[in-house]
Amino acid sequence: MLVHELKEKFSIHKQYQTEDVNELLDFAKKAYVSNEITSSEYKKLVRELESQGAKMPQLETENQSQY
Repeated sequence: MLVHELKEKFSIHKQYQTEDVNELLDFAKKAYVSNEITSSEYKKLVRELESQGAKMPQLETENQSQY
C-alpha cells in the first residue's frame, strides 16, 4: 500500500480528506493493529510518512520523565 492509497482509505473511512502526515500515520497504525494491512505495508508507510515529516507520538513514560 502506498501513501496515496492510505489517503483514499482514510477519506472513505473518516468522511474527510487530510494531508496531515501524523494523522495518516495514526490511521496506518490502527489499520495494522486491526490486521487491515500487513507488517511490510505498515513499515513502508511509516518510512514514507516519516520522510514527509511525520513523528511517532511519544510514550507516556517519556513525557513524564521530562518533568
